[in-house]
Amino acid sequence: MRIYLFIAAVAACATYLFTPLIRHLAIRLGAVGQVRKRDVHTIPTPRMGGVAMLCGYVVSMLFASHIPFLKSVFHANAQAWVVLAGGVLICLLGVADDVWDLDWMLKLAGQLLIAVFVAWGGLQIITLPLGTLITASPTLSIAITALLIVVSINAVNFVDGLDGLAAGIVAIGGIAFGIYSYILARTSPSYASLATLIDIAMVGICCGFLLHNWHPAKLFMGDSGSMLLGYLITCASIVMTGRIDPASVHASIYLPAFMPILLPILVLFLPVLDMILAITRRLSKGQSPMHPDRMHLHHRMLRIGHSVQGAVLILWGWAALIAFCSVLLLFYPPVNVLIGFVVAGTLLTIATLYPYFRRRWNEGDFDDADKATITAVAQHMRRRK
Repeated sequence: MRIYLFIAAVAACATYLFTPLIRHLAIRLGAVGQVRKRDVHTIPTPRMGGVAMLCGYVVSMLFASHIPFLKSVFHANAQAWVVLAGGVLICLLGVADDVWDLDWMLKLAGQLLIAVFVAWGGLQIITLPLGTLITASPTLSIAITALLIVVSINAVNFVDGLDGLAAGIVAIGGIAFGIYSYILARTSPSYASLATLIDIAMVGICCGFLLHNWHPAKLFMGDSGSMLLGYLITCASIVMTGRIDPASVHASIYLPAFMPILLPILVLFLPVLDMILAITRRLSKGQSPMHPDRMHLHHRMLRIGHSVQGAVLILWGWAALIAFCSVLLLFYPPVNVLIGFVVAGTLLTIATLYPYFRRRWNEGDFDDADKATITAVAQHMRRRK
């Protein structure tokens, strides 16, 4: 564990140190986010922060490749280098969008090509839980892998609307997934794990970047960063899934074996939900699925009355609740996890809606009976604490 923490620290420090340099480069290249109607920031801010995150990831991987405990991860196969090459390509595509604002169809085509390249390079979902474990054909494996990568990339891209929001959500998901992968890896004779390494390095670059990205942000991660994070967390899950032999896996461990496929969706539940709602909303209005608007979850939080920092912290709380409860299901009875989920979810719901009810209270929208009920519920909650 100490080695993984060291790699996370290297990734965080490298990202933190590279970020000011990338900020100046973004300004020189004209990669500056102007203030648009849908934006929350009020002054033009440089983007392209994903380049600093990529530099931090590359540095951490180079350090890891020279550590004896982790050398087997790099020598067993080429997956670590395939993931790194794909990360460079997806970041460069994001840089092009940060500088020139690419058409969404061109950007989607680029994402798909890179995802297919990574899958063709050996990073594939080989077996599928369809009643029994089914070995997929090479073509189907590449298609499913590419689809999962593209969906995750765009989910993180959709939620990147407030300072620190996307980096925090991905870091939380990476911590949950990293703990899970580390525990599973310890059951093997050599528990060095590429999936854990990718997750820990990803958490490190998120933490290093957050020090510059907290509101008011000095630099936005841009598409180069949001796409990189979505790509890395999905690659880690696919690496963990591995090439499971259908004949050797007992039915009782189907869920643990294929949790890596489900975890990207669960740890990125808020981004995926936001993406689905946005696409549905825009298509129902006859608009392009990539048409910008101010109806994302983070925009709704601000409309309720939260500050930028408050909205980010509450959305981090929801992300942590869903991600960690998903992992805890594998190690604790579902009833216990459900109880914890309900209690924490109730507290988060109150925190989420508090500004809305406070405003209605101050505006006189509640009569005396409503106020008495609300006061009684609040006193009951305080006594339970």
